[in-house]
Amino acid sequence: MAKQERAVRTRDTLIRSAAEVFDRDGISTASLTAISSRAGVSNGALHFHFASKAALVDVVEEVALTRLLAVTSSTLPLGASHVQLLVDVTHALADALRGDVVLRVGFALSGETSRARRVDLRERWRCWVEETLQQAEAEGELCRGAEIRDVGTAVVAATVGFEVLGVRDSTWLAASTVARFWRLLLPSLVPAVRLAGIEAGGTRSP
Repeated sequence: MAKQERAVRTRDTLIRSAAEVFDRDGISTASLTAISSRAGVSNGALHFHFASKAALVDVVEEVALTRLLAVTSSTLPLGASHVQLLVDVTHALADALRGDVVLRVGFALSGETSRARRVDLRERWRCWVEETLQQAEAEGELCRGAEIRDVGTAVVAATVGFEVLGVRDSTWLAASTVARFWRLLLPSLVPAVRLAGIEAGGTRSP
């Protein structure tokens, strides 16, 4: 059992180390030697868990997807606002992208054109945003004439833009940045009578 637990820890360390090297050096130039060195294991140990860099990239992407799904899996209390849920989850995503290198690299992989994508985190995020907006519309939370596709495009474009810009400057992923975006968008999304009940800064602690 101890040997199995050690193998799981080594695999997890390799996944995180790979994400850190991908984040630092870029996917194409990152080397397996740099990854194993960062993880503190031999190249042989790395190859025991992952046959190639491509296999390691695929696993980083899969782990990143599970972390995105964890961010978007919030349950909505009875009678709560779907718009507020959307605001809160964008804050949670920005916070996770700032602190979780595996999730950050998973999102970056969605923009890679040099490889076939097994999963697309940006597309998964877009689908969740549009589904949440559809639920908000069904509950009468949106302004009349608000186009879900247009609003979804604005939210996804902004959040993915924050993700890309946040690689070099983490203030793009700060809660204040996300709140400013929502203060700009909410008046065109939510009827005036509901606007005061929506917190652009989010209602949950990171």
